[in-house]
Amino acid sequence: MKMYTYDAIVIGTGAAGYNAACRLKQLGVEAAVVTEGVNCGTSRNTGSDKQTYYKLGLSGDRPDSVRSMAQNLFDGGCVDGDNALCEAALSARCFLNLCELGVPFPTNRYGEYIGYKTDHDPYERATSAGPLTSKFMTEALQKKAESLGVEIFDGYKAVKILKANDRVCGLLCLKGEEPVAFRCRDIIMATGGPAGIYADSVYPKCHMGSTGLGIAAGAKMQSLALWQYGLASVDPRWNVSGTYMQVLPRFVSIDKDGCEHDFLWDYFDDKYQGLSLVFLKGYQWPFDPKKAEKGSSLIDMLVYRECVDRGRKVYLDFTKNPFDITFSKLSQEAFDYLDKAGATFGTPIERLAKMNAPAIELYKSKGVDLHSEYLQIALCAQHCNGGVGVDLWWQTSVKGLFAVGECAGTHGISRPGGSALNAGQVGSVRAAQYISQHPGVLIDEKEFLTIASETKIKTDSNAQLHIQAAQRRMSDHAAAVRDTEKIKQILEQTIEQLKTAADPALRDVLLTQAAVLTAMSEPHTDPGTVQEVVMTDKGFEINVREVRPIPQDDAFFENVWRSFRQNGNIY
Repeated sequence: MKMYTYDAIVIGTGAAGYNAACRLKQLGVEAAVVTEGVNCGTSRNTGSDKQTYYKLGLSGDRPDSVRSMAQNLFDGGCVDGDNALCEAALSARCFLNLCELGVPFPTNRYGEYIGYKTDHDPYERATSAGPLTSKFMTEALQKKAESLGVEIFDGYKAVKILKANDRVCGLLCLKGEEPVAFRCRDIIMATGGPAGIYADSVYPKCHMGSTGLGIAAGAKMQSLALWQYGLASVDPRWNVSGTYMQVLPRFVSIDKDGCEHDFLWDYFDDKYQGLSLVFLKGYQWPFDPKKAEKGSSLIDMLVYRECVDRGRKVYLDFTKNPFDITFSKLSQEAFDYLDKAGATFGTPIERLAKMNAPAIELYKSKGVDLHSEYLQIALCAQHCNGGVGVDLWWQTSVKGLFAVGECAGTHGISRPGGSALNAGQVGSVRAAQYISQHPGVLIDEKEFLTIASETKIKTDSNAQLHIQAAQRRMSDHAAAVRDTEKIKQILEQTIEQLKTAADPALRDVLLTQAAVLTAMSEPHTDPGTVQEVVMTDKGFEINVREVRPIPQDDAFFENVWRSFRQNGNIY
């Protein structure tokens, strides 16, 4: 078996993975990156109307603080306070690092990074480099990694995290059909969210995720039932959030006979009430059960009903107004916003051109001309707010295994939009810092090869068909609309299928689905606790624990300085 040896291995070439590799290298750790495909992944291939990066306020006269931001992240529910404090404390450092690397976040003429308000954001901390913020981040960080001489193993599928004495000792991969082993002290998972478990999904098709690696290694998972679902275009897969909704497009469904239906107005006595909810859908984009009856998420439910219950295809039409609009009849919030933007005129596409022209060009670059074409949409899975459980250094319950980016379960119930991009940068810094000062053990080469050779890998030519069937099952019964009894039935089917599934890709999907369905089978609603799922020899087990509070450490400078001089920042 071919073998490579490094201090640390990073799995994944998204924004979090590249940042982890850069930070490790800068801290003197010999690290390499393993990826199934350099050009795959969500960071590089996804976005929205103006993809948000959430950070500490860096403009204007409104006061902000690390503790205030940490509290807002913590208040999202099912969030550990130490993670929230770290994400706030390192926010400015990580954001400004990206700016220095060339990510084009806008400033005013004086250099202030002006912000705007995003969902679940009491301040105006959000900023954006446009529809492709995470792509720009990934490209800039890749360029930095290459300049540092980080070795990247492209085309290597990670299939198993190897352990010795209850801690990480390496990684087993497939290069085509050939097994390749990486001996190392520590591993950082930067594999993104579990993108492959749903059929109706806005994750890019080239991204499946590898959450099953952590599950199979015995790492505790947390908050796996907490997902973000929202309206997205089907082809190409893209969020229709923000300005796409705020310009008030026409919603139309087409039945099997080809007849069009302006279905929204079947549910509203006052059309302007419905149209105002469409506007709110822009920055209240994630589906929220609390807003499903009378709030903006009612729009999601109406689209879901057309698609699933009535079997129709739903489209956005930007070429025509839903009806002859008198803008002053909209809600005050919607009218004020459109009025300030100078967009109380014309058709949706004309308003979009005025407010956010790059949003039109984005679809045009993907083969869809919003000036003349309908855009098919559905209620899709977009982001997992749970994942692998981590401590304040983003280390999992398995020693030597770290999880950063979306695969880490730090986000909670209702995170501010864009906070995941910040969390990925912060988590990768924290993991690199810890590894540099507390490296794991490099086991004997012969012992390692013995452990690596014990794993038998079998591929299955029918695996993709089984994956598609499993994905459809999840989207139909375990997405934004859930039936607990049906979920338990699907869980039994999934566990039974796992007993005979040998293909690595299929096993990863089924393992992840089984963990997610286990979490969903026992609804968890207490925001002051965290639901954990772990796979043991006896199967999947559930535990509920209290969230870790926001730390109240000694902030007196002389005391911190003394500890820092003696111990560095790991104490």
